[in-house]
Amino acid sequence: MKAVSHTLADTQDLITESFGDSILRHLIYSVGKDISHAVTRDWCVAVSLAVRDRMVEGWIDTTREIYKRKQKRVYYLSMEFMIGRLLEDSLTNLGLADEARAFFEAKGVNFHDVLHAEQDAALGNGGLGRLAACFMDSMATVGVAGMGYGIRYQHGIFRQNMEDGWQMEEPEDWLVEGNAWEFRRPEVVYDIDFGGSVVTDENGKTVWKPTEQLQALAFDLPIAGWEGKHVNTLRLWSARQSESMNLKKFNDGDFIAAARQQILAETVSKVLYPGDHTEQGRELRLKQEVFFTSASLQDLIRRFFTNYESLDNLGDHVAVQLNDTHPAIAVPELIRILMDKYDYSFDAALKIARETLHYTNHTLLPEALEKWPKGLFERILPRHLQIINMIDGAFYQEAMAKGLEHHIIAGMQVIHPHQQDWVRMGNLAFIGARKVNGVSALHSELMKETVFHDLNIMYPDKIVNQTNGVTPRRWVLECNPHLSDLITENIGNEWIADLEQLEKLAPLATDKAFQKKYMDVKLANKKRLADYLLERTGVSVNPAAMFDIQIKRIHEYKRQLMNILEAIALYNAIKDNPKGDWQPRVKIFAGKAAPSYFLAKLIIKLITDVQNVVNNDPEIGDKLKVIFLPNYNVSAAEILIPGADLSEQISTAGFEASGTGNMKFALNGALTIGTLDGANVEMAEHVGHENFFIFGMEAHEVAERQHRRARPSEIIKDLPRFQQILAQLEDGTFSDGDTDRYKDILDNLKHHDYFQVVPDFEAYWDMQRHIDGVFADKSKWAEMAILNTAKMGWFSSDRTIRGYAKDIWDADLAF
Repeated sequence: MKAVSHTLADTQDLITESFGDSILRHLIYSVGKDISHAVTRDWCVAVSLAVRDRMVEGWIDTTREIYKRKQKRVYYLSMEFMIGRLLEDSLTNLGLADEARAFFEAKGVNFHDVLHAEQDAALGNGGLGRLAACFMDSMATVGVAGMGYGIRYQHGIFRQNMEDGWQMEEPEDWLVEGNAWEFRRPEVVYDIDFGGSVVTDENGKTVWKPTEQLQALAFDLPIAGWEGKHVNTLRLWSARQSESMNLKKFNDGDFIAAARQQILAETVSKVLYPGDHTEQGRELRLKQEVFFTSASLQDLIRRFFTNYESLDNLGDHVAVQLNDTHPAIAVPELIRILMDKYDYSFDAALKIARETLHYTNHTLLPEALEKWPKGLFERILPRHLQIINMIDGAFYQEAMAKGLEHHIIAGMQVIHPHQQDWVRMGNLAFIGARKVNGVSALHSELMKETVFHDLNIMYPDKIVNQTNGVTPRRWVLECNPHLSDLITENIGNEWIADLEQLEKLAPLATDKAFQKKYMDVKLANKKRLADYLLERTGVSVNPAAMFDIQIKRIHEYKRQLMNILEAIALYNAIKDNPKGDWQPRVKIFAGKAAPSYFLAKLIIKLITDVQNVVNNDPEIGDKLKVIFLPNYNVSAAEILIPGADLSEQISTAGFEASGTGNMKFALNGALTIGTLDGANVEMAEHVGHENFFIFGMEAHEVAERQHRRARPSEIIKDLPRFQQILAQLEDGTFSDGDTDRYKDILDNLKHHDYFQVVPDFEAYWDMQRHIDGVFADKSKWAEMAILNTAKMGWFSSDRTIRGYAKDIWDADLAF
């Protein structure tokens, strides 16, 4: 840690206290235990608070320096921050890990158990949230004056349990034992309004008269960058009712009525992504987005006024990044605040918003580009709907001035003038943003060609690319310590802050001695993973087998279905020739399906059914194992990724925006089987196509088949291997004789197959058999794995954030 300024002299006794003494002090005075009675969770809280003390020193210094320099502020608004456990991350970044380990060894306490007594923060679900977490780490590491804004979910998305192979959702009670990292800010409270009507007062001013009001309460988590030189803030909002409980109703015995408003208010920050298949669910989800976005905008404006007197030049001093369409309501909300609270004209407010807001698109799936029923919007956000109509009017005039035709303009407006049922949030974010970025080179180009084709013509300089990256601290240094030690032993430790230093490993790829050390690390990680799988699932696997892993949110476009169908084909092939020279393989799946996504849940059920048949077939033995690991989270990923031999990145080409799991796997020496989709394209270029297993159709071929509605039956008739699989799903081979269980999957594969499982299946099968042969050549596989690690340095989130700062935010870096 750097020296603490003299302004903190009054806390010098605490600062000079040894780290071990800090842990003991917190054990006694914060946890209320002595050494002889402390359990593992007590030690975890005590060491977390001791680390937090050290972090606060840099946090205060960082904040003072930002104010002093008037450094441009960057605010990152995201519905998800999948930060996982913070203790090991914070110990590592502050350089306290060795000291903590030595302390616990001296006390006879298992350090590993202490680290893992912390619960994963249930603040995210998938790649969107994990990317936000990596970005928070990198913004602090490179010295962006950054602040994350999200929701402090009480339950996150859900805890995934399995009941007879079906996904069951239970609350994720991650806060039940408290959160040692957070600071409650009771003085930071903002009113969030809904409903009511819009009227004109006696002075001709537009006034929104809401009928419902919530309050947003702030909770802060310090996020330290590498070496603790810069500490940023993740501010999470918790909801409460704006008025106290109705005590009269309570005293009259009507307890439910007395508490009703409180319960309704608190639902806003209860659960990540409430099901939106009902009207109530849609309303709650829209309110969540408004809730955290409005609170965040009010908060950053309050902070802005500590340095500046006028909002005229807000965009010169503030950059707001909207992570996907969830915070797109920021466009009319910022305009509303500027107009209704600070008396700006609409034109001036729109100009300021367009200079301040930036939008990251994460998907080309039309259903994922949020749109809301206009009636719901009118009922919940009447003032915002009025402003959206004004935005559409201004946009229409702007487009007409550029010579665009009426029907083209209509397709770009937020509310289509001839199809007025929907408010399209992707269009709103695009029109209201200064810059719009994709997250891989392919994705950014496809944005221009597909979902934002006309808007790109309207604003040809607005779309830019920033290919995603991952933090090397979490995803190599911490999750794979043996590999980290081997890298440092050979090239020094500068790679931790400059990942492109890994290139120095490339000449060692053919060195037999280094290959052995590298693969010994891989085997140790596979043994750790095998033990973890046995503990979690009861399935015993051979660490010498190929570990073939697909860990993602369960979705049709990610094609877990194709993966498990290939497992069935492999099972059939082994059954036909049980004495054949088969490469032993363990297929591991993990991921959650949205609660209302029936087909995704059915795919999980199929995986678990195939698992039961394959793993209990004595003729198969260790030649093939199939495992579905429940309740996938960051902590599970930290064990799965270092133990992987093969990384499954098999999405339908043109549908995965980027991916970051693909990067984590490759950094840790897993080879990739994948389509030319998302960041796979750039990864293959960096790693070398010869060290990457690419198969299947490219994006333009997929688009062509979808456009002409090609029938899967035209291909199935020539695929006997696939026909056998379909017959087995029909006759109940994998469903205890139940011939109806998979009728929806069968109907989809035979008649629709929008995500092109059928036309890519044989190419996938052939590539998997090619991979079997390569894996058998241990020296060749080791060379390719080493080159994957060595060539992935460009995919650091530090590089990505520097790109955002330069090309989007126009923000200075402290380092």
